[in-house]
Amino acid sequence: MVNQKNISSLIAIITPGILTLLMEKHAVSLEEASRILYNSELYSVLEQEHLKLWRLSYPILYDMLEEELETGKITYPEEQ
Repeated sequence: MVNQKNISSLIAIITPGILTLLMEKHAVSLEEASRILYNSELYSVLEQEHLKLWRLSYPILYDMLEEELETGKITYPEEQ
């Protein structure tokens, strides 16, 4: 059963991959990458169980973050 504790644990596993991609692709420090991610709309909605974004791979989540940074909007994948 998925609960808030499980979702938080999954986010903790996903976050390093997103941070690594941010650092590599934007040539920023871990601190700057963290600031970008943790202040993003994407990060704020990761814990929303009904969206189930925590089920996505970190490269897909990174692409969603890039879209947010470029356009200010997030396109959510359709439910499979």
